[in-house]
Amino acid sequence: MSEIRDFRIDVGDDELADLHTRLADTRWPDAETPDDWSQGLPLAYARELRDYWLNDYDWREREAHFNSFPQYTTTIDGLDVHFIHRKSDNPDSVPLLITHGWPGSVVEFHKTIEPLANPTAYGGDAADSFDVICPSLPGYGFSGKPEATGWGVGKIAEVWDTLMQRIGYDRYFAQGGDWGAAVTTAIAMQDKGSCAGIHVNMPSAGPTQEARDNPTERDKQAFEGGRYYNAWGSGYSKQQSTRPQTLGYGLVDSPMGQATWIIEKFLEWTDCEDADGNKHPENVLSRDELLDNVMFYWLTAAGASSARLYWESFNRTFGGGNQDKITLPTGCSIFPKEIVPTPRSWAEQRYGNIVYWNELDRGGHFAAFEQPELFVNELRECFRLMR
Repeated sequence: MSEIRDFRIDVGDDELADLHTRLADTRWPDAETPDDWSQGLPLAYARELRDYWLNDYDWREREAHFNSFPQYTTTIDGLDVHFIHRKSDNPDSVPLLITHGWPGSVVEFHKTIEPLANPTAYGGDAADSFDVICPSLPGYGFSGKPEATGWGVGKIAEVWDTLMQRIGYDRYFAQGGDWGAAVTTAIAMQDKGSCAGIHVNMPSAGPTQEARDNPTERDKQAFEGGRYYNAWGSGYSKQQSTRPQTLGYGLVDSPMGQATWIIEKFLEWTDCEDADGNKHPENVLSRDELLDNVMFYWLTAAGASSARLYWESFNRTFGGGNQDKITLPTGCSIFPKEIVPTPRSWAEQRYGNIVYWNELDRGGHFAAFEQPELFVNELRECFRLMR
């Protein structure tokens, strides 16, 4: 089945009624003991989210918004792949494959797709036009769920390259953050001949020996991010990489379980501190946007299937066996609230042809979602050097 099929999100009324019933019947835990987020998402905020989701959030309006993007599915290696494909009206545009991660979805990119495809409508230059291809990872959103093992990062990179060929692109650029950065890096490592360059906003590389022996202030910043993550931020990862199925029962059964599992990370990983020093995810993203992203997990019962990417990929080779230094042209944008803001010296150990590097003063892990204008500008600046 190599055909490409039109797709629209079409959630049944019965599914929404079931969601409302489950929200109304939420069984709450007792409140956290400290007056902060250190034990996880606070009960008072969870109740606010539930009440808004139940009484004010309008899925039909949001569904129509996401259906305004041209969407398709195609079957590759027995799995249905859902993707947005926004072709530019500029005949000289270049294809750009953008991949999300966990706990994100294609929702992350909804504010960037049009500016990338139609830059002149947003104060940009037509020469920066892209055909934007934005797939949902296997087991995420409206893509199919693998029914056998083997769907790790290296496999997804191969499938993404097949997807681009099937659409009709024999030359393209690739971009990603989080798991999307791992997939994009694997595409470059596999280097099948069609990807002409990559951009990542979460380059993954260990410290140099010099950084270990004589760390600069920039090295110390990255070390501190890694220490905090390992001590306080990585529990979700350990669970998803070891027992995703056990976790999935709770996430697929409870909408508030799924929502809080995800939205906690939008406090931890976004640049969401206001002028008074108060951190809250709604300082940078709207409540609707946070719930939009959750809905792409809830409606598709993706709690277990999305977590399995950790089980499939951790301690496995991302590039399908090739661990040589990447030679494709590479761009890296480092947002200050990234989990580990990788220094260039570390990245150069893995990415051997960095042609664009920029460290920004705003933004975090969900760069396109948090700072869409900065994100779009980074991609334009980077890929101008590769076109």
